[in-house]
Amino acid sequence: MSNNQFPDYYNILSISQQATQDQIRQAYKKESLKTHPDRLVNATPAETRRATERFQAVADAYYVLSDSKRRKEYDLLYQTRSDRSADPNTSSGFFSGMFGGSSSKGTATGTAQPNAEGVFADVFDDLLRPEVERRTPFWSWFGAICGAGIGFIIANFPGLMLGAVAGNRLGAVRDAKGKSVAAVFNDLGGQQKAEILRALAMKVLGSAL
Repeated sequence: MSNNQFPDYYNILSISQQATQDQIRQAYKKESLKTHPDRLVNATPAETRRATERFQAVADAYYVLSDSKRRKEYDLLYQTRSDRSADPNTSSGFFSGMFGGSSSKGTATGTAQPNAEGVFADVFDDLLRPEVERRTPFWSWFGAICGAGIGFIIANFPGLMLGAVAGNRLGAVRDAKGKSVAAVFNDLGGQQKAEILRALAMKVLGSAL
């Protein structure tokens, strides 16, 4: 389908033109979980590509409609275009034509096309953070073991217990230091990502995808 067509962001998010900001956010959560390519653990390259395109289109829709100024500009065009399309391939062409370019660095600001993973992490930060932390305990456990060893050498069993707790706390800080939730999530393996997305789907949709 031609990129000259106009992307129907309301259709992509399955909402009406009168949708409130809260409804737009909730719609994005649902559609992004349904289309997130990382939930397709055993997908073919073609299936992954289609999911990635759809996931990006959903992020584009949220980026435009969640901001009052961008939404107003979009709505002015929406009223005059009859060639509206829910095809995800139309979104990239729309950004290139209307906003003047695209970018793959972080969440978009100004005129660049949004990074879909960045948008996802921003919107799901409150739910994604505990799920990610639950699956990245390496330094916490490492700190606990080291602290326990040192504590036992210094003060036998009581020292072991105190050292383990202190080491665990320090390790937890190391786990999170200098890394965003999105960065930690992206570093996880495919199966772990899929498990996290299923957990988020249970919280948001009430069922696993």
